[in-house]
Amino acid sequence: MSGRTQLMWDEAVTGYDFGPDHPMDPVRLTLTRRLVDAFGLDREMDVVSAKAAGESTLRLVHREDYIEAVKAASVDPRAADMSYGLGTMDDPAFAGMHEVSALIAGQSVGAAEAVWRGDASHAVNFAGGLHHAMPGGASGFCIYNDASLAIARLLELGAERVAYIDVDVHHGDGVQAAFWEDPRVLTISLHEHPRTLFPQTGWPEETGADGAEGSAVNVALPAGTGDAGWLRAFHSVVPELIADFRPQVLVTQHGADTHFEDPLAHLAVSLDAQRAVQVACHELAHEHAEGRWIALGGGGYAVVDVVPRSWTHLVAIAAGREIAPDAVIPEGWRQEVFARTRQLAPARMTDGRWPVAWKSWEDGYDPADRLDQAIVATRRAVFPLRGLLA
Repeated sequence: MSGRTQLMWDEAVTGYDFGPDHPMDPVRLTLTRRLVDAFGLDREMDVVSAKAAGESTLRLVHREDYIEAVKAASVDPRAADMSYGLGTMDDPAFAGMHEVSALIAGQSVGAAEAVWRGDASHAVNFAGGLHHAMPGGASGFCIYNDASLAIARLLELGAERVAYIDVDVHHGDGVQAAFWEDPRVLTISLHEHPRTLFPQTGWPEETGADGAEGSAVNVALPAGTGDAGWLRAFHSVVPELIADFRPQVLVTQHGADTHFEDPLAHLAVSLDAQRAVQVACHELAHEHAEGRWIALGGGGYAVVDVVPRSWTHLVAIAAGREIAPDAVIPEGWRQEVFARTRQLAPARMTDGRWPVAWKSWEDGYDPADRLDQAIVATRRAVFPLRGLLA
């Protein structure tokens, strides 16, 4: 293994654009890329542009009729078939949609290939993490499910155990669906409770199909969960399951929409806690997967204040050059933010809450606490299926 990190990037991914009124503004990708460059992280990595995913690759997860529907909508957005989730308010059709969606998917598939073959120890595609797309339909701002395609490619290359950790505020439903019947893939999703947030799935009782029991894990967090609770939930469930599963590769999705400033959800997590989970995922990859780590982006709709900082931390951690939480943001980047968005950019790299304190599960739990109830529900649903004590 080379030990180098690959940053998967092609400027054309910023063409994934649902229009000026859509919350998934591609400026979040551009600003992240510029902030990565402003901190000089390019010198620590190999910046790689992978080819777009071809149809045979897309068919590893997606139905052929759906791919044809995306291609047709890409040519004529007005003719989008809404029965496939295309041309909806969440997923408006736009010219070139197939090509740019396949390009984003290709970056994640390329990341998987590089890590599996040992060309890189870690690979990051912050344009990816489009975890809601289903085998036969678009959903939740996602056309092709690059995370599922990366995992499917790893399995095709010979991987026998792949673990997927999703810390987006929304349930990683598309990835769970893709591998619901496959015990080779452990999917773990921490998300806001389905009672209060799209896609209304991700209940703790969702644990995998017959023959794959315990391969799907869901931690449904109460609305309003903040740093201490979020980190407590992560560390009360994830490390023990990863240690038991012994993945050969770790794939992680880092949607930044858990943040308290995000306009589309109701958790209250800071950049400092997001950074702490990124560090934890990096450590889990080294402890249990021989360092093989593929890190993806995801949701995140505070496109100036939150997303670029969160994902720049992710890139820095993967590159082995962590950025201090109180680091001052380069002035040139702040000027570019104002020029592009007419918004004032943040001055420092986190929200000033480092180090984030949280209580370990081993120290006991409160049966009357809603957060602890969520953790208990997950542990009781999944851990016995894997031969672990709940």
